[in-house]
Amino acid sequence: MIIVHGTFPVKPETRDEALKIMRRMAAASKAEYGCITYEFYVGLTDPNNLLLFQEWESVDALQGHFETSHMEDFLRKLPELLDGEVSTRRYEVKVSNDLFDEHQEFETEPAARPAYQEKIVH
Repeated sequence: MIIVHGTFPVKPETRDEALKIMRRMAAASKAEYGCITYEFYVGLTDPNNLLLFQEWESVDALQGHFETSHMEDFLRKLPELLDGEVSTRRYEVKVSNDLFDEHQEFETEPAARPAYQEKIVH
């Protein structure tokens, strides 16, 4: 899975327009092959800092996203709305069973579980 996180500082006077094109972008992107999640959020400490969170099934799916007409339209309109640099980060998440020896056994009582097996709720 590929996760992309981005921040978009927008001019206060263009915020409504930015939200409008971001809503269109999210709707179009969610319909793409391989898109798991595609959401924009408003920053709590600065409502003119808009956040992007995406999840994709693969690098190929993400690459296909970059080649869409809605991405081209978004990138064409975005510069006039910004009040600073866009920042993005991409993460690749892989499932690994390397933490466990295939013959290792754990007790099933919650108190006996190793710390890394505890359920964490945020």
